[in-house]
Amino acid sequence: MLKREILRSDSGRILLSDSITSLTPEDSGAIVVCASHGGSSSGEFALEIPLRAVIFNDAGVGKDGAGIAALAMLQARGVAAATVAHTSARIGEAADSWEHGVVSHVNELARTLGLVPGVPLRNALLQVLSRGDAQTAGAAPT
Repeated sequence: MLKREILRSDSGRILLSDSITSLTPEDSGAIVVCASHGGSSSGEFALEIPLRAVIFNDAGVGKDGAGIAALAMLQARGVAAATVAHTSARIGEAADSWEHGVVSHVNELARTLGLVPGVPLRNALLQVLSRGDAQTAGAAPT
């Protein structure tokens, strides 16, 4: 099962994880691209570690929005969350979400980071980190 850091900058880091259940306290503060469905059970696991953002697979959304239920849960707890379309990335393979995933659903906190439906996930997350690096580079010394 894949779990690895793929990017680190002054403004954050991105982890790929095939399962949300593999996160540990050392992953705190990261943006996590996981290949788990975005259901409520995945949301519960995501809440165990304070994350900057987490991206799931929408798993086809399902009955009553079950495949994206974690987005509202995480929004209520102050965590940015989004999904990639199940038609763009395989469930269970975070690397596929990173390489081919297209954002399908977002909570409002994810939208404020710059994630919007219809954009390639990788491009959106690279923009999130580059904006943060630019802000850090332009910040006044303390």
